[in-house]
Amino acid sequence: MGGVKGDIPMARTSEHGLLRHKNSKLDSFLKRNTSRDVYERIRVYEPCVVVSDSVKKVFMHVILSDERVYLSEYQPRALREALSFRHVKSIELINDLPDFLSGQDRERSMHIRVVHTAKDPGKKSSRPKGSVQNKPPFPSRGRNSSARHSLEGVNPILQSSSWRISPTSMRDGGLEEEEVSVIPKRRSASCPNPDVLALAVFNTSPAHSSSSSDQRDPVQTALMRRTTTEEQDEEKEQELHLYAVSPSSRIYLHLQSSWSSYLIRSTLMLDPVYRKRCGISSSSPQKQKYQKISWERTCHLFSQLSGELLQENISLERLYLLLQELHTATDRNPTIKKLFWRSPDLYPFLVKTLSESSQGGQEGVHTADRLLLCTLVVQILSLMFRETEIEAARLGMLTAKQGALTENMLLALVCNPDLQLPDSTNGSKSSLNKLQRLQADYLDAASALLFEVVVFCQEASRTPALGHFLTISWVFRLLKPHPFLLPFVGYQAQQLVLVLSGPQDALSPSQAVLLFQRCRVLLACLQHSACLSKYIRTGFKEEFRYYVKTSGLEDKLPHHYPISQPAQRLLSQLLSLVLLKP
Repeated sequence: MGGVKGDIPMARTSEHGLLRHKNSKLDSFLKRNTSRDVYERIRVYEPCVVVSDSVKKVFMHVILSDERVYLSEYQPRALREALSFRHVKSIELINDLPDFLSGQDRERSMHIRVVHTAKDPGKKSSRPKGSVQNKPPFPSRGRNSSARHSLEGVNPILQSSSWRISPTSMRDGGLEEEEVSVIPKRRSASCPNPDVLALAVFNTSPAHSSSSSDQRDPVQTALMRRTTTEEQDEEKEQELHLYAVSPSSRIYLHLQSSWSSYLIRSTLMLDPVYRKRCGISSSSPQKQKYQKISWERTCHLFSQLSGELLQENISLERLYLLLQELHTATDRNPTIKKLFWRSPDLYPFLVKTLSESSQGGQEGVHTADRLLLCTLVVQILSLMFRETEIEAARLGMLTAKQGALTENMLLALVCNPDLQLPDSTNGSKSSLNKLQRLQADYLDAASALLFEVVVFCQEASRTPALGHFLTISWVFRLLKPHPFLLPFVGYQAQQLVLVLSGPQDALSPSQAVLLFQRCRVLLACLQHSACLSKYIRTGFKEEFRYYVKTSGLEDKLPHHYPISQPAQRLLSQLLSLVLLKP
């Protein structure tokens, strides 16, 4: 590896907003040797020493997309798939000192073990053709003894921070079809048609006639069949070991983030309502094509929409419709997330809107309009957090002024789960039921946003080099004096118990994702807050003991949901902590 330039930061072109240096040789290699769809899904790459069944201690590029991990030689000649996130069982750090490294490389190395299932090589692969150009596998040329020497001359600061996400990727939140239809058609400049608002739109067939509720969705059927076929092929476990030698390496965090995002996205893909929100047809997703407009046009449309949002004296109804536009557009075009965080005004505006609306107006009472608005704002914020961890502008926005905006967002997010009703609803059962449903929707959305904040802060805690203060401990110190923190957390725990103790019907994909998110939030409470840990154990130990049974989780979490097994592992950890003896 002598003579190889060591500084290997990566990025896309300025058109996509990531104005960083890049490894032009590797990037051009990837463009030539992958289909456009695969290339646009690549998030990040980083050099690591790789050890697997077929690769023996070779210094290579580890390339992450939003679905798979690829490997290529340090001087790229071929590209092959190492594993799919669909088959990953665990990603963990190993505390050891590899004997094939020496000196500083040995001391600062980070050992990552990825356990995954592998198909029987004697059986036919079910991976779609054309995802990566066929290349002969690269040989492992007996480089065991030369791994240490292969690192010489390589700068230790090997940062790799970029991705693109295909428009076929799933996103949280969105609007029902009937909600989209109320967006005014007058937006001829920034939104000529609500169906093409996304700026990266699928060409779908004409509207399909609605099927009966008991008719199986064709996409879900295909995905279930594909999952079943692949499960039959998967007969053994394998391990992929990665050794990062940079003290500032973030490959572990990117792996965890990519895997978690894949689990959520692919599970939600099983929900036909969610696919519709993202503009994905149910008829033939394999044959769909998308149109993509330029970066400049996207910026123009986004600027126009944000300008209308920020105008003074806007009515509540107009604000809600504009926020619906923003939500729908972001669901279908992830480029908008970058523009959102680079805007100096939108995040502060949403936080202010949430703060003012969540206070409940006079005497703290709730109305349907304000609950709808708060829920939509929280869903948009969750969407903007998802899969934007490499966006530098996001970190700057969240940490500005010692995290003042983030502090305001968290304080406004936590609310009293006991609905405070206006006098006008007294005696009106239908109005009361409606408000209770809206309040429940808000609390679900709040749990999802708190999950995103927890993930963000846990990444920060594991990366001291970032040097910022937004950690899990900071979040709970901030929220500790909040008058509604305990009932808010208690509500999340109670909902978890209710879902798991109810009828043994399978959860919907969206419910399974929410269960996963609630588990992660409650685990953070137990692990990082003494007062919340005591509160949960004292108030819910008996309910968890008698009503939450890991033995029956297979009925609640169908095996074909990608998120089911990780959710079961989280539930097992949560149950053991709740039932832990003092």
